[in-house]
Amino acid sequence: MKCDRGEALIKQGEEIEYHGRILCEDCYMDALSPARACNPWAVYTAKSISNQEDAVSETQAKILSVLKERGGVEPNILAEMLQMKLTDLEREIAALRHMEKVRAKMKDDRKIICLW
Repeated sequence: MKCDRGEALIKQGEEIEYHGRILCEDCYMDALSPARACNPWAVYTAKSISNQEDAVSETQAKILSVLKERGGVEPNILAEMLQMKLTDLEREIAALRHMEKVRAKMKDDRKIICLW
């Protein structure tokens, strides 16, 4: 059986039905808890700790490095460059957005992630 969202193979009995779709466990967790870039309380909290030396993770540091080097990248291309699932990248981007380290902008009708 295949996941309707991520198209991963699901073992018999491990499938989860959610809103009429058959999902694997990872896609089900993503559906239940989507990344949210706009959250004022998260921004306040993240900004208060972002001044600390170890505020960003290794993955977040890689994202910032690529954005600094390239100027701006589409999310799907950035995920490919970092060999990450797009949903995992979206979570990291949301955390960096809360710290006001990255933002999104539109360029030629495409969403681009760039440094704040």
